[in-house]
Amino acid sequence: MTDSADIVEHRPLIIAGTGSAGLTAAIYAARSNNDPLVLEGDEPGGQLTLTSEVENFPGFPEGIGGAEFIDDAKAQAERFGAEVENGVVESVDDSTRPFRVELTNGDVYAADAVIAASGASARTLGVPGEDELMGYGLSTCATCDGAFFRGEDMIVVGGGDAAMEEASFLTKFADTVYIVHRREEFRAEDYWVDHVSEHVEAGDVEIMRNTEVTEIHGSREDGVESVTLVSHPEGHPTDRLDDPETDEREFPVGAAFYAIGHTPNTEYLADTGVELDEEGYIQTTGGHGGGQTETAVPGLFGAGDVVDYHYQQAVTAAGMGCKAAIDADDYLEDLSRAEATTGEPAAADD
Repeated sequence: MTDSADIVEHRPLIIAGTGSAGLTAAIYAARSNNDPLVLEGDEPGGQLTLTSEVENFPGFPEGIGGAEFIDDAKAQAERFGAEVENGVVESVDDSTRPFRVELTNGDVYAADAVIAASGASARTLGVPGEDELMGYGLSTCATCDGAFFRGEDMIVVGGGDAAMEEASFLTKFADTVYIVHRREEFRAEDYWVDHVSEHVEAGDVEIMRNTEVTEIHGSREDGVESVTLVSHPEGHPTDRLDDPETDEREFPVGAAFYAIGHTPNTEYLADTGVELDEEGYIQTTGGHGGGQTETAVPGLFGAGDVVDYHYQQAVTAAGMGCKAAIDADDYLEDLSRAEATTGEPAAADD
């Protein structure tokens, strides 16, 4: 049993994250009378808040702002009884039941079940103009935002599978797609390199090897207008800015997309029995039937981009959040029945 001396509150269900997955889980959990406590994390709303317009979520024919979508989903969850609080999960102790959930501010909660919907943070370059223009011509999701920039020249930063895939996707909308990669060789699989080569031959894609972006120019009113590029024949030009062979130039584009990977927000699960892949994404049961969002720890479920490194869409995250809430409800009902039968709280390994 969890020591109750320092427990702020005991809740049937705690949901970590207020993106599409977390808030959908909260709606379903609240409607199932599971009294969920939803913790916003250090990126409230997740990646949708970085998207100026969401046009591919069913039910919004005119589109909806990313932040507005999150605010509406939060209000909907609260309407059914979910409680949303600002808080970042520091750790989850799964050696006891209920779970002991500690926040970075020192508060400790007890929870019978936990849904990890803490998302994945897109990696960025940290260059000037990035913070101001993210969501205003600068994006980390081509499939989300590419259609907004029809007829524009666009750049994709990266050299892996994701960069090749996003560049290929953007050829549907762009005048020309420029792939900016800091090295000579790509990390992408041959399939994707060959696929992009076909677009190069067709004149839809141009490749800028041994090149990096050092600044993004524009405004929120007018969007991205240009980027500053540096190039060096030996690659990694930002490490050679003082080298006379390094070339710097301003390059006009109408949109820029980062495809340099994501980091799943799973640090707080490091000391649990939850299985993570080599990148840190949660491994869930998957498959058919119920229990698809179960992890290796009974009572702890995963949903959204913290599990899904491939699709990473608001609608797929929402669907997984729905599944997690239903799986958690089944678990809590089984727990309640077990306690009613024995008269004792269920053990950690039940």
